[in-house]
Amino acid sequence: MKAAVLVEPGKPLEIQDLTVSKPGPHEVLIRTAACGLCHSDLHFIEGAYPHPLPAVPGHEAAGIVEAVGSEVRTVKVGDAVVTCLSAFCGHCEFCVTGRMSLCLGADTRRGVGAPPRLTRTDDGSTVNQMLNLSAFAEQMLVHEHACVAITPDMPLDRAAVIGCAVTTGAGAVFNAAKLTPGETICVVGCGGVGLATVNAAKIAGAGRIIAVDPMPEKRELALKLGATDAIDAGPDAAREIVEMTKGGVHHAIEAVGRPASGDLAVASLRRGGTATILGMMPLNHKVGLSAMDLLSDKKLQGAIMGGNHFPVDLPRLVDFYMRGLLDLDTIIAERIPLEGINVGFEKMKQGNSARSVIVFGQ
Repeated sequence: MKAAVLVEPGKPLEIQDLTVSKPGPHEVLIRTAACGLCHSDLHFIEGAYPHPLPAVPGHEAAGIVEAVGSEVRTVKVGDAVVTCLSAFCGHCEFCVTGRMSLCLGADTRRGVGAPPRLTRTDDGSTVNQMLNLSAFAEQMLVHEHACVAITPDMPLDRAAVIGCAVTTGAGAVFNAAKLTPGETICVVGCGGVGLATVNAAKIAGAGRIIAVDPMPEKRELALKLGATDAIDAGPDAAREIVEMTKGGVHHAIEAVGRPASGDLAVASLRRGGTATILGMMPLNHKVGLSAMDLLSDKKLQGAIMGGNHFPVDLPRLVDFYMRGLLDLDTIIAERIPLEGINVGFEKMKQGNSARSVIVFGQ
């Protein structure tokens, strides 16, 4: 199969021929239909976050099941599925207490001494799987707890972005923030995750949804997806939000991963408000609350992948799309072939468009 391989940080991905192993007892082989380009991938590609190399990035995907292992019970051949990097073992402390997105997932990967899932076709050398998925490839071999079956009526290019951007953004609203209808929210950063957060806040019945982004094009998209207000992420943004809401927002969601964005989210809170950080900050950065923030009962939290329960959450999000509540068409800016992946990431760096989605076979 063809796959985009990260050989060296800071260098373009290379399209190479790889061989995928046969499914083990709990593994699923998926023919990839579509995969979104996520900013998280860019962190690994640029070397900001380390990972064993060579590796195939990509984690926001949908496809069709081609084969299953002997013990697989959750999906079958021919199923349309969405993958999720929050692969879960099902029996650790985090899983049994309902925090599946925190599972470290050791049991979802092949053990030491087992043959690798991915190898180079020409020399048989190992290619590392990234985030349990490695979706920038024509096929994925994953643990059955890294995918979920969806209705076959769902377009797979739209379904792909549910696997990360929408699950993270909607999960921040539904699971982490537990937004109550009528509460105010600001969303800092209007890329794929931020736009999904805005859309989810509308579905949840937020009273006021303030989108914050330096790019006018993204602010326009946020308004189309349900934001009641959209402002520039300038030095006066926090003051403007506090004035607009007469004291600050109940919830602030940071969805870009920049230190200044985390500070803006905290500064936008009203007394008793909660800031949720979704973006991948620089590894040495800390976001904090001041003594006065603590005395004002403000809260700061992370929410990896939106604190999702993806086997339940993803089919519900698909249903939201099918019912016309979730606007995935606006989130997707373009559809590209696998060979256009490096150009797609260059466009991402420019920051003025939403999601690019690789459609395989186009």
